Amino acid sequence: MSVGVEALFTSALGLVPPWEVEKVDLDTERRRIDFEVRCNARTLACPQCGTAAQPVHDRLRRSWRHLDFFQFEAWLHADVPRVKCGSCGKTTQATVPWAREGSGFTMLFEALALSLCQGLPVLQAARMLRVRDKQLWRRIEHYVDQARAKQDMSKVRLVGIDETSLRKGHNYVCVVHDLEGKRLLFATPGKDHETVEAFAADLEAHGGDRTAIAHACIDMSAAFALGIGKSLPNAQISYDRYHVVALANQAMDEVRRVEWRGEAQQVQQALGDLGSRERRSILWAMRRNPSGWSPTQAEAMHWLQRANLKSARAWRLKMALREVYARARTHNDAGKAAADLGQWISWARRSRLESFKRLGATLREHFDAVVRGMLDHRSNAFVEAMNGLMQQAKRAARGFRTAANFIAIAYLRLGKLTHLPVSPFAAAMPRTSGAYAH
Repeated sequence: MSVGVEALFTSALGLVPPWEVEKVDLDTERRRIDFEVRCNARTLACPQCGTAAQPVHDRLRRSWRHLDFFQFEAWLHADVPRVKCGSCGKTTQATVPWAREGSGFTMLFEALALSLCQGLPVLQAARMLRVRDKQLWRRIEHYVDQARAKQDMSKVRLVGIDETSLRKGHNYVCVVHDLEGKRLLFATPGKDHETVEAFAADLEAHGGDRTAIAHACIDMSAAFALGIGKSLPNAQISYDRYHVVALANQAMDEVRRVEWRGEAQQVQQALGDLGSRERRSILWAMRRNPSGWSPTQAEAMHWLQRANLKSARAWRLKMALREVYARARTHNDAGKAAADLGQWISWARRSRLESFKRLGATLREHFDAVVRGMLDHRSNAFVEAMNGLMQQAKRAARGFRTAANFIAIAYLRLGKLTHLPVSPFAAAMPRTSGAYAH
């Protein structure tokens, strides 16, 4: 090829002297383009100690996979100099400007791979790039660890702690989110109290202060509560309203299931008047807010109230608990919130519905933290949403081989890491006005 082509690709690859493209070999049958890169210098600065103008001792052959050029797989090849330093006495291989040390990919290729893995399963991204998925996992772990090491957690004050499942068989990962920054701070296998201590140590390693954590929003996990008491001494615990209402929904569903499968003649006679469509309408209407009911669901719920079944009482209890939370949010009065919750617990205990009696006892046991969760208006809804995204990623990947892979993807997608390589396909500079006008 002409000299102009080599100069063009030297510029396209971002090379500066003493590096330049010496030869370009295009193989259309193999759909591949190879660039021979040369270092023209006979002396270089020592990579070890920085002493200038040290002689090149020898050169070692290396190759790197690069971004595709058009539809062609691209490779860079170079005889990389080794510098013999008279100052430190070491012979060290020079660094190349297009790749990090020890990698068989250029930095631009790795940046592309990371950007693809932020939205695609790693195996699918590997197939698109025509590499092995294990190669991508190594790059993800490297860059995620590098970016997390630079993360600043000094301003973290409010955290949400929860667990998410890794696979069947009680394999869990504890996740800690910054409720103000809306980012994943920490993830580790397990869901016992020691996971909170691991978070506190990681927080301090990133410039944070465990004593500065003022609030921790959790579900009713005794392990997390114990861990917060030991490792986050100034954090007030509030039990997330999302989980409390979810417990009420579970209690309501339990009442409905037991009643509808029962053999009581009165119940079966009442339900016998309903077709399968009406039963489904009741089931979904009980789980939704009345404002979201369809006309069919509204009619079905009207029937349920007139039928005077236990399911109707369970639904009224669930809705009453939601109303307790709504009033607490409106009035922001600790005394009134505590009184309203106390009345609801008393009603639940007198309801003769076993699932709600258990729920009432649970809320009484954690009364102060539940009231605090009612008043501070914080919840783990964001944490649950992020857990949903993590589970979605797990399903798309058909599971992860290890907890480390699961956690690495969670950090990559949810950690808001600010020190990752920039995608090579970032938007180009906008054209200046009139630059291409005819």
